Amino acid sequence: MGGAVSAGEDNDELIDNLKEAQYIRTELVEQAFRAIDRADYYLEEFKDNAYKDLAWKHGNIHLSAPCIYSEVMEALDLQPGLSFLNLGSGTGYLSSMVGLILGPFGVNHGVELHSDVIEYAKQKLDFFIKTSDSFDKFEFCEPSFVTGNCLEISPDCTQYDRVYCGAGVQKEHEDYMKNLLKVGGILVMPLEEKLTKITRIGPSAWETKKILAVSFAPLIQPNHADSGKSRLVHLPPVAVRSLQDLARIAIRGTIKKIIHQETMGKNGNGLKNPPRFKRRRVRRRRMETIVFLDKEVFASRISNPSDDNNNSEDIEDERREEEETKPSELKPDPPVNFLREKVLSLPLPDPLKYYLLYYREK
Repeated sequence: MGGAVSAGEDNDELIDNLKEAQYIRTELVEQAFRAIDRADYYLEEFKDNAYKDLAWKHGNIHLSAPCIYSEVMEALDLQPGLSFLNLGSGTGYLSSMVGLILGPFGVNHGVELHSDVIEYAKQKLDFFIKTSDSFDKFEFCEPSFVTGNCLEISPDCTQYDRVYCGAGVQKEHEDYMKNLLKVGGILVMPLEEKLTKITRIGPSAWETKKILAVSFAPLIQPNHADSGKSRLVHLPPVAVRSLQDLARIAIRGTIKKIIHQETMGKNGNGLKNPPRFKRRRVRRRRMETIVFLDKEVFASRISNPSDDNNNSEDIEDERREEEETKPSELKPDPPVNFLREKVLSLPLPDPLKYYLLYYREK
């Protein structure tokens, strides 16, 4: 699946293309996509394909196409504080983007069939938390992953506000998926070759909307050949945050507000470095006339004697303009993690500073 939008040179350009094609339509979803670089979830030797609108699979590792993830994120209608269950959580890419929107008081669980993929997802999650500046721009709901078949979830598990299944669901499993939802919750899944959004509007009432045609590998059925018994999947309990953790969240939130107020005070509009826009020069071109007559094509060109001179002057002016602007364009200001700088400047013991920074490396 995929190929709906042009490839990007980098993550931001890919998101620009998804926005232009109306796959990304809301600010929250855009922020989450820009905060996490898709290439970070690829194996090194395949990163050249990371910004193409294509699915990727290597062994058990799989990523859906960006246009599919965009539609899923938009359909889920995520809000801070909700609970989310990702069935077939894979690399954790989607779960991490969701966690940026859910915030510190949400719930973010994933079930993945393959244990090697769980380990891969945990490595990618650890890399994001330790190295990405985006971690400090959001309050993150860290995903928790468990190994198992998502068709064998324990019947006494809690229900969720939002559920996504990343594999094709057979019609006989539709009710099973619906029962994972709280009333008012949203389920998004591939059902009968259509990405489908189901909203639970009452204890036994549902609204269904078909989003787009998709092609997903089907869910793998449970295999009880070895023991003859079902291996129930027990989801993580909903943890209550400690007072110490709540204090860290509150302190970081207060510091962010101070930084925002300072930035607004300095720049007026809150932009530290307003974007540079390069003035485009309109170059005069010869006018060509194409005439179609039956199956013959006739082309004529109307030239002005001064065109050649003017065109040469325009090219020279444009070249000088590019040389003048090139140094500033090639050397943008490096990004600054203001939260980290502010925390490190506080008159606090170093262990407390690093606790506030989640012991991150940069």
